[in-house]
Amino acid sequence: MLENIPHWLGAALSGLRAGHDKLTLSRLDLTGAETLHLSSPAFAPGGRLPPRFTADGEGISPPLVWGELPPGTDSLALIVEDPDAPAPRPLVHAIVVDIAPALGSLAEGAIRPDGDGADGKDVGTNSYFAQGWLAPDPPTGHGSHDYVFQLLALSAGDSGDPSPGRGDFLERVEGRILGAGVLIGTYSREEEAPVGSVGGAASITA
Repeated sequence: MLENIPHWLGAALSGLRAGHDKLTLSRLDLTGAETLHLSSPAFAPGGRLPPRFTADGEGISPPLVWGELPPGTDSLALIVEDPDAPAPRPLVHAIVVDIAPALGSLAEGAIRPDGDGADGKDVGTNSYFAQGWLAPDPPTGHGSHDYVFQLLALSAGDSGDPSPGRGDFLERVEGRILGAGVLIGTYSREEEAPVGSVGGAASITA
């Protein structure tokens, strides 16, 4: 959809971005939370997303892998946001909740509509009011966008809506966060972008 925005308009909007300070993790109390190791075999931390995970390709979700989890972890929750979207707040590209800790990873293409849940996880609602992975689709000329994968390890609590949006997600995780990790992939159109080496990981220090 956004690929149809003309280059001149994308360039004119290049300074209009939601901002990293509005990401979900910026709104949560992470006091005492451990740092999670989150990575992808498909791209390096801060590296460019391969086109197959974007609107220029197959538009499927990338694979994700996480490391050791804090004691007491009952489930995990993931939200993926674009803080560089020309909007008042970051664009939600995916929400996944009630991820079984034993999974250890999400396979390529795993973030897809699943109704009330399947395969040890529930897929929530993105900013286009649909379940599944909203493929990165930055406007031409708008510059590079960050796609911020935010993974939370949670203590036991109410499951809530099986297809939550951002607001439901915040309510679900509040007061339950045992650990948090971040992985950033980038994408842009008609502009140079570093690829980086695959196999690393990004994390946060709570």
